[in-house]
Amino acid sequence: MGFHSMKVANRKRILVTGGAGFLGSHLCERLLDEGADVLCVDNLYSGTRDNISHLLTNPHFEFQRHDVTFPIYLEIDEIYNLACPASPVHYQRDPVQTTKTSVHGSINMLGLAKRTGARIFQASTSEIYGDPEVHPQTEDYWGRVNPIGVRSCYDEGKRCAETLFFDYNRQHGLEIKVARIFNTYGPRMHPNDGRVVSNFIVQALQGKDITIYGDGLQTRSFCYVDDLIEGIVRLMASPADLTGPINLGNPSEFTIRELAEAVLELVGGGSKLIYRPLPHDDPKQRQPDISLARTELDWVPEIPLKVGLQKTIAYFRDL
Repeated sequence: MGFHSMKVANRKRILVTGGAGFLGSHLCERLLDEGADVLCVDNLYSGTRDNISHLLTNPHFEFQRHDVTFPIYLEIDEIYNLACPASPVHYQRDPVQTTKTSVHGSINMLGLAKRTGARIFQASTSEIYGDPEVHPQTEDYWGRVNPIGVRSCYDEGKRCAETLFFDYNRQHGLEIKVARIFNTYGPRMHPNDGRVVSNFIVQALQGKDITIYGDGLQTRSFCYVDDLIEGIVRLMASPADLTGPINLGNPSEFTIRELAEAVLELVGGGSKLIYRPLPHDDPKQRQPDISLARTELDWVPEIPLKVGLQKTIAYFRDL
């Protein structure tokens, strides 16, 4: 039978691209809990089978290894397009493929949505704003992005994807939902993705010194994964005229040094903080203005940093 079988009892058929990734696997879980049939598509470039192995026995879950830069032919009701490596370590390994994933991947998924009449969600990013001159960032800010830097494959790929989504919406009347996702953390983050939360936790658990780039006074806002997934699901279920883009992230701002100290306190051990020069094009501050998500989705993150860090540390310990 499988995914193409007759639709039973109005279960929604939902495609999640990048479904074996950090966010994707949590989203697949959530959609299964809500009674959907979920098809997870992933080429496992940065996602892993381990993230979804516990779902494979669920009769309403199906995994297909596929690269979204090639078309795919399915019958579905909704598409969540999360396919794209999202950490600099992964997206800079093959920058051309990163741009292709955002651009060709979006074209293929939008084409599928157009043919099937599916509503489609795009996982966009705070990187749309580049190194911002305004703080915090609101959705009407156009951003300040270097088009030819080492991060451009990701930033500009995601910007072009938003362009495509809005043109499909205007030209073909497609129902689109675009969320700009800010730093998110939690279980199933990739241990070697070079992101600050996983870096700090892995270094502390291994008893190594914790590496801070720059003076540690640059800020980030960290959203726990369950909070973020709640926001994504609410956006998808919202009225058709709410297309976004809409910021999803935690407006509580922390310095990198405060994060390092919080991790040390929770892990224990004798790691010290050591400082290294700041990498190229690294934004000094990142903080979402989530007034729109508050008003339109009645959404606000609820899980405090310490609680989320404890759950994330527990996951990395088990690895």
